[in-house]
Amino acid sequence: MRKVLIITYYWPPSGGSGVQRWLKFAKYLPQYGWQPVIYTPENPDFAIEDQSLLQDVSPDTEVLKTKIWEPYEIYKALTGNKGKKVNVAYAAGGKKGGAIHKLALALRGNLLIPDPRCFWINPSVKYLSEYLKSNPVDAIISTGPPHSMHIIALKLHRKTGLPWIADFRDPWTNIDFYKELNLSWLADKLHHRREQQVISEADCVVSVTPTWCSEFEAKGPKKIALVHNGYDEADVAGQDVAVDEEFSLVHIGSVNAARNPKVLWKALSELLPENKELASKIKIKLVGNIEAVVFENIEKYQLGDYVEKVGYLSHKDAVAFQQKAQMLLLLINNTPNANGILTGKLYEYMASGRPTLAIGPSGSDIAKVLNQTGSGTIVDFDDVDGMKKMLLDLFSKYQNGELTSSASGYEQYSRRAQCGVMAGLLDDITK
Repeated sequence: MRKVLIITYYWPPSGGSGVQRWLKFAKYLPQYGWQPVIYTPENPDFAIEDQSLLQDVSPDTEVLKTKIWEPYEIYKALTGNKGKKVNVAYAAGGKKGGAIHKLALALRGNLLIPDPRCFWINPSVKYLSEYLKSNPVDAIISTGPPHSMHIIALKLHRKTGLPWIADFRDPWTNIDFYKELNLSWLADKLHHRREQQVISEADCVVSVTPTWCSEFEAKGPKKIALVHNGYDEADVAGQDVAVDEEFSLVHIGSVNAARNPKVLWKALSELLPENKELASKIKIKLVGNIEAVVFENIEKYQLGDYVEKVGYLSHKDAVAFQQKAQMLLLLINNTPNANGILTGKLYEYMASGRPTLAIGPSGSDIAKVLNQTGSGTIVDFDDVDGMKKMLLDLFSKYQNGELTSSASGYEQYSRRAQCGVMAGLLDDITK
């Protein structure tokens, strides 16, 4: 069996979405003739932890770890959050703050290139170079963000000549918060230069949505490929749960300001006073970490009695929770790159057996997948009338016992199937 070195920041006990892709691919790669060797930090600063995910790591998987130094203690001291966990996406620009917060972001974007994990690059290259002398592998995969993982792989690729796949779970300079980093012209140039080096020198660049693949293709990679995220059959099988009696709309995952479903709050504020039956049955359940601005909107529209804050759940419990929902809410960031977002939870939603109501652009990649599989519907960010009509239609189906999912053809998005696509790319670059 051939071996592939996978360089990833996120690995159990990390929770959240960032860990899922390569945790699951590492699980299924051996079925395609590839044995993964994981390289990950020994002491990372995870915003979310989920100990249950350790059960998905095979005892046959070799996991290499070295210490990492991250400057988040400095960031937390500057912003008055000492001792608290930092949500890296929000610290990187997804959340507004005061002058100290903006200063911290400016320092992050201009000095820590490509990201705050940059201090791990050179020690990792040194460690892995020595490791590979006595433990050869056939290929390298780096997955980012954080994009420092790609720089480790770039330097290792240059030293060893090993075939290399750069896997982008999110864009680099096209990410929605990039302009909020307040970059100098020099820092912007360095980010673009580093990105271009990775894209042009990797044997294959992989991303997770058609739109993002097109954006990367314009930058001139040797090879570009789409490998979707997905759902793990093992996670959704064998869960025997009863569907909620109330008209429940459930969202799984973090909700920040960009993902705040204002159109839903507005529509409900207009519908509920005039529709007492709907008001007596509806319950919005938010599972995960929710920013304060979301609850400010909920209170603004006097919807507090209809919204339940569940908090963070383990991945296993979250899967069971979504299978209980009457409807699943899928929220897309209301940002310029919204068309290219294919959030990973979409695939688990499809496999849950419950219908999905998404909020986002009607011409987006998510809308196309929903239409292709018949797994749900989508309402645009600002379409209040459309949302009201959709809610009434869904509620009518709920009352008549007809609120079911008719999803089909989604099996292609299983983690096992998508891992087969990734393994095929490994086969191609190692011929």
